[in-house]
Amino acid sequence: MATLNILYEDPYILVCIKPHGIATQSKSIRYPDMVSLIKNHLAKNSTDSAKSGTHGKSSGEPYLAVIHRLDQPVAGILVFAKTPAAAKDLNKQLQNQGFGKYYRALVTNTPAQDEGTLENYMVKDARTNTSRICSSKENGAKIARLHYHTVPLCNWLFTAPDNAKINHISNTNLQSDGSASKNTDFHGSELEVHLDTGRHHQIRVQLSSIGSPIVGDTKYNPDLADTKGWQTIRLCAYKLDFKHPVTHKPMHFQLDADPS
Repeated sequence: MATLNILYEDPYILVCIKPHGIATQSKSIRYPDMVSLIKNHLAKNSTDSAKSGTHGKSSGEPYLAVIHRLDQPVAGILVFAKTPAAAKDLNKQLQNQGFGKYYRALVTNTPAQDEGTLENYMVKDARTNTSRICSSKENGAKIARLHYHTVPLCNWLFTAPDNAKINHISNTNLQSDGSASKNTDFHGSELEVHLDTGRHHQIRVQLSSIGSPIVGDTKYNPDLADTKGWQTIRLCAYKLDFKHPVTHKPMHFQLDADPS
């Protein structure tokens, strides 16, 4: 049973960590999702407060607004709104690029450039729940843009898997004498990614398109096309910046390791 890992909570917002394999919000009642976990938490706290006499008797389902989402296989930081006014403010920030959403991705092949901007048109296929790069003229095409740079090995969020299929190692991960500083069995790279847009499976598709698919991504990593069963994708929304919807103070949250 999944447990709720809360980083911050007040009467207006709740910031938590979504583990790998848990949906942000799901129509299925067979498996827990983040919304149901948080609503259970809010309902329990409301009941406990009513019993202790600190608040009046609660009624109905707790209010909770989903501000942004992460793919089910992806872990990372999410913020939810606990009031309609907070939801309105956070959604406005999100639409006006007031959110700073940063990801770390462990890729099997180091990009040709240590840093860069990827800009493509993408289209979603709802039937297969996949997305792909397409022409700007294709029906449903939307612009997708992200920035990335390679992360020095000493600052990696992930631990390199022993069985990854790797081609080469990034120059930023080498010592002055040209030798690998650690994790010498792994010759890929960890990338920091900042999204300008939020398209379906955007990071996974765009990194795969430049020959740097994410480790564990069975949908977009060609090396895993025939893999059966669950794989943990090495993609994490590790840093989130925004302004508090009521106090307007800068809020900053960051993970030091991939949630497992």
